[in-house]
Amino acid sequence: MAEELQIAAYDYDLPPELIAQVPCIPRDQARLMRLERAGPGLDHHRVRDLPGLLRAGDLLVFNDSRVLPARLLGQRAATGGKWEGLYLRTHASGAWELLSQTRGWLRVGEELTVPALAAGMPPLRLRVQGRTPERHLLALPVADRAEAANAVDAPALLERYGQTPPPPYIRGGRAAPGDRERYQTIFAREPGSAAAPTAGLHFTPQLVADLEARGVQRATVTLHVGTGTFAPLRPDQLAEGLLHEEWCQVPVGTVAAIEATRAQGGRVIAVGTTSARTLESAAQQGWPAAWSGATRLFIRPPFRFQLVDGLLTNFHLPRSSLLMLVAAFACPERLQSAYAVAIRERYRFYSYGDAMLIL
Repeated sequence: MAEELQIAAYDYDLPPELIAQVPCIPRDQARLMRLERAGPGLDHHRVRDLPGLLRAGDLLVFNDSRVLPARLLGQRAATGGKWEGLYLRTHASGAWELLSQTRGWLRVGEELTVPALAAGMPPLRLRVQGRTPERHLLALPVADRAEAANAVDAPALLERYGQTPPPPYIRGGRAAPGDRERYQTIFAREPGSAAAPTAGLHFTPQLVADLEARGVQRATVTLHVGTGTFAPLRPDQLAEGLLHEEWCQVPVGTVAAIEATRAQGGRVIAVGTTSARTLESAAQQGWPAAWSGATRLFIRPPFRFQLVDGLLTNFHLPRSSLLMLVAAFACPERLQSAYAVAIRERYRFYSYGDAMLIL
């Protein structure tokens, strides 16, 4: 099949020991490969060197989405059997949609209980409502009368009962002490992501201050990262030209910052593929104007970027939509060569790994 052959072109072999299991400390000590977008240049730096690699008047655009502590570990109230869930979203009915794992089949009306993280608090109770067409679990939070006002306030409840879900390639997806803080960018404001916008993980308050002193501006967008970000591409997605849906927004202030940057000859640099996807989704909605909504935009070669002049990104999984996005920005052959160099030079890959700056 032609689509499968296209996906296979984005495959590569990565030694398992190059998959970073913890971030650099401090975060801006991570290595940084600089790659020329339209030339042969490739050199090596640290993320902390960014003030010297960018120009006064450039604009960095960060994703301010906050990772939800979406993994729930509990049990079936009737049998005591173990149950594990991953929160995906809240439906208009108030029911939560979850990925669910347990022995046997959950019946409608059955209750699940999740212990609180803090001692002395009652457990979270979820009552099974049914399944979605994708076979995801639908369960309604059950609250005592005193708690009724917050019964479906997912972010608040997840903070009290949930655990941070690192990606499956980090310790098999199991959280470790410290992940709740370190798997979160310093820009995180809007709760809703299943995974961190990882390029932003490299930034520290000191680095931000140094960039400001250099005259580099910053703005934010929001894209709530879905679990589809870790899924290998399917041939049907390539055939349709659409990806999994994610909600995003570009606020008025960011529109103004981008327009001012372009008018003054500065560059708009997306920090992460999520920021790039958000900006290019907005560009298709009648720019310049603030915009929010769901996007299924699939950025792959060939693609004409309308707003993004530069990209700061981590090293991505093979056969992934994120790798295709970066290839569309940098040229597939250039990117393939750069990844070969990164492996040879022992760069650290994926969420807690090193970064690449493409200008």
